[in-house]
Amino acid sequence: MNEGGTLTPRQLKLLRKLYEEGKTIEVHTVEKTQDELSKELGITRQALSNHLKVLKELGYIRTGRGFIDLTEKALELLGEKKGDVFVFVKIEPTKRKQVYDAIRKLNLKKIYRVTGDIDLIIEADKGRLDEILEEIASLDGVKETNTHLVLETL
Repeated sequence: MNEGGTLTPRQLKLLRKLYEEGKTIEVHTVEKTQDELSKELGITRQALSNHLKVLKELGYIRTGRGFIDLTEKALELLGEKKGDVFVFVKIEPTKRKQVYDAIRKLNLKKIYRVTGDIDLIIEADKGRLDEILEEIASLDGVKETNTHLVLETL
């Protein structure tokens, strides 16, 4: 290991290449032990392990020490991968802090505080759009929302 945690130029070049050639994927991570999952499902740990092995081979999950990731393929199979939506939110200036605090408590993918004509950009799942818009509209201080559905990633 390098002294002080510094990376060599080759390691930095490798990281840059991996970043540039990699693709962003969405995963849902479960941080439970196999013992916990097997008990919750009412099956043996060995049976769970066999099921996980098959799901991994088919590309539905990735596993590691203490976590299981559901891949985009699994989300599509479950009907949960419905695409992304961006909601632009304008907030009354005197109520920004209240609205920020309330929005942080909602189950959203990402919340961006931005400059310009709007105050927030909320990234969420298209499948929850109605629920999200109702929650945001019910907040005291929200002046306006503008919704954009992602059709395709280029």
